[in-house]
Amino acid sequence: MKLRPLNDRLIVKRLQEEERSAGGIIIPDSAKEKPIQGKVVAAGKGKMKEDGSRVEMDVKEGDTVLFGKYAGNDVKFNDEELLIMREDDILAIVE
Repeated sequence: MKLRPLNDRLIVKRLQEEERSAGGIIIPDSAKEKPIQGKVVAAGKGKMKEDGSRVEMDVKEGDTVLFGKYAGNDVKFNDEELLIMREDDILAIVE
């Protein structure tokens, strides 16, 4: 089974955060924040306009993106933690 996002939605997999700080201190799980960087696993076709045409999306499958701390909805699919969010929730594309 496969997920396919609709319209201007994206499916994003969070990238893992570093286990150690820059000074070499190991960060415990209880002190870690959820990463705000992820890789786009799937992208919809774009937002539908009133005249029936679509607005092309800037974000594509495979892009690494930055998003807000509370952006999107967490889902678990095939034992994988994913986020489903709108393209508007993306702050930047990492190049």
